[in-house]
Amino acid sequence: MRNAPTILHLDMDAFYAQAEQASKPSLRGKAVIVGGLGPRGVVATASYEARAFGVHSAMPMAQARRLAPNAAYLVPRFPFYRSISDQVMRLLRALSPLVEPLSLDEAFVDLEAGGAAWDSESARLTGVRLRADIRAVTGLTGSVGLAASKMLAKIASEEAKPDGLVLIEPGTERALLGPMSVRTLPGVGPATGDHLRRAGITTVDELAEAGEDELVRLVGKAHGHGLYAMALARDDRPVVAERETKSVSVEDTYDVDIHDRLRVELEVQRLAERCVRRLRGSGLSGRTIVLKVRRYDFSTLTRSETLRGPTDDPAVVREAAARLLDSVDTTGGVRLLGVGVSGLADFTQEDLFAQAAEGERSEGAAEEEAPEEPAREEPTPVERQWRPGLDVAHAELGHGWVQGSGLGRVTVRFETPESEPGRVRTFRVDDPALAPAEPLPLVRRRPEDDGDPDSTFPDPAVGSGNTG
Repeated sequence: MRNAPTILHLDMDAFYAQAEQASKPSLRGKAVIVGGLGPRGVVATASYEARAFGVHSAMPMAQARRLAPNAAYLVPRFPFYRSISDQVMRLLRALSPLVEPLSLDEAFVDLEAGGAAWDSESARLTGVRLRADIRAVTGLTGSVGLAASKMLAKIASEEAKPDGLVLIEPGTERALLGPMSVRTLPGVGPATGDHLRRAGITTVDELAEAGEDELVRLVGKAHGHGLYAMALARDDRPVVAERETKSVSVEDTYDVDIHDRLRVELEVQRLAERCVRRLRGSGLSGRTIVLKVRRYDFSTLTRSETLRGPTDDPAVVREAAARLLDSVDTTGGVRLLGVGVSGLADFTQEDLFAQAAEGERSEGAAEEEAPEEPAREEPTPVERQWRPGLDVAHAELGHGWVQGSGLGRVTVRFETPESEPGRVRTFRVDDPALAPAEPLPLVRRRPEDDGDPDSTFPDPAVGSGNTG
């Protein structure tokens, strides 16, 4: 490990929910929950005001509604979030060439590699300056952890939340970690935590005292060695600038269980084609086809088949997925289906297509593959186009966002990131004056930045959600 806290971990605070609050003045300081709003939706992010009611990420949306019935429930606006993430990542890359994004709102930075920090004081000043720059550029807050290792930097940023900075001085790691719960350590989830608790181990100090041999006995060789190293604050993992894509996949959750086997087969074929489009869009091919099926009782099955080499042929992937489905019993009903490709490569070996079909496809059939077509979609009812949280524009009243819709009506609140909380109006869903709109930037470009190509302040094109 290093002798200076020059690894930084940034975690934006309740990112999706915070972005929605910044975008919608009437929601600031209020409980906001972002996620899927259907019967089987889950929470993507909850604002800190919503967390006070016990709502958290990955919670079923139905449960969140019971805990916080008066919260604002919004669908995610991922292109908008990506545009903000791009701004934040540019700030991080200005500090160092070694930036390791973990998600849209989280990343490690090796400050030493970029000369941005070399000791505790320079690291702290860099962290303070970064948080100020993020607020100036995006209007949002992020929490920063600084330490001599990735594990400790992440723990520090968690301790800093919300909107704070924590620096762990080298040499103090063991004393800091000791009284913490074993669940603080990466990779210790509920199951492992309960297993350790039954063995009388609840804190990191108790992990270290148990010893490596005992941990190997309790949780297995690989996990036991890793747990013991973490308990001693040992972590030599480097910050890796490029995180290799390991798989490409798509999945759908259905509001009503699918019982019809033919419908299940058609859904798998459709998902396989979507997966291949995404695969080709990334210039990749893959060797292993994976099918995921979540049944009516929430049991989840995965089946996989590995080819002799990589492919991006839609027919090959469809046929492999169909064979995998043959081994799955779906008579009780299916609530989720997914198709993925792993074992990725950036090339395709043309001679591998026929082997995946086990010789059943003729050469002529292989050459008759139909040109790729967009996935067929059923017409979307007008009311479903007006989903809570999405941006709209009215010919006379200007920019707003959808609060809700139903019974042929849509309710809109008219406000912008820079306005006061706006007024609410209700319209017919087919009102010709009302139309979908692009998101507005959270921070307006300053006049002095005009003409400066290196300015990190967003312009309306960035905030519009057209990136990503």
